[in-house]
Amino acid sequence: MKKNGAPRYASLHRATKETDIRVEWNLDGSGQGTIETSIRFFDHMLELLAKHGFFDVTVMAKGDIDIDEHHTVEDVGIVMGKALHQALGEKAGIKRFGFASAPLDETLAQVTVDLSGRPFLVYNVNLPDRKIKSFDLGLFEDFFQAFVTHGGLNLHVNLMYGRNPHHIMEAIFKAFAKALDQATMVEERLAGKVLSTKGML
Repeated sequence: MKKNGAPRYASLHRATKETDIRVEWNLDGSGQGTIETSIRFFDHMLELLAKHGFFDVTVMAKGDIDIDEHHTVEDVGIVMGKALHQALGEKAGIKRFGFASAPLDETLAQVTVDLSGRPFLVYNVNLPDRKIKSFDLGLFEDFFQAFVTHGGLNLHVNLMYGRNPHHIMEAIFKAFAKALDQATMVEERLAGKVLSTKGML
C-alpha cells in the first residue's frame, strides 16, 4: 500500500562544471536502489538508504573525482535533498517526525528527523578512522549538510558508540533511512492536513 494512495515522485537533473547528477526518488517504493557515483563506498551507503527506507532511488553521478571526491558527494546531497522536497509536495498528511536507532555489532547510531522546512543539521559523529581505503568518511557530514539545506529538514545524527568506521557509517545510514521512512509516512488522523499549528511546513 502506498503511503498516501498516490505516488510521490521526483526526477531532477543538475549539471555544473564539476558534476553531472540525475536523481529519481519514489517515496512510495519497495527499497530498490540504482546507484552509480563511481565512489563505491558512497554507493553502498545510498543503497542502504533506499533499502531500509523502502524508497526507490536512482542516483547517476559523474564528477571530477580525479581531483577530489568532495564535489560529487556534496552535490549528490544537494540533488537528493531537492528531490525529497519536490516529492513531498505540500507535505499534507505526513507524520513529519521520525526517529530510529540502528545497531551494527559494536556500534549504535540514532537519527532524528523533522520535515519542518527549517534546515538544521546536528552531526555528533566521532570517527576512530576517517578513511576507508582512500575515501574520506568526513565527506558524509558535507553530504548530510547539503541534503538538509536543500531538503528543508532538521536532522540530528548521533553516534552513541562504535569502533569500526564501516559499521559506524552503515548504522548511521540505516537509522537515517528508517527515520526518514517514518517521517514521510501518512498519518490518517491528520485527514490530509499539515502537522503544524502554522498550517504549513
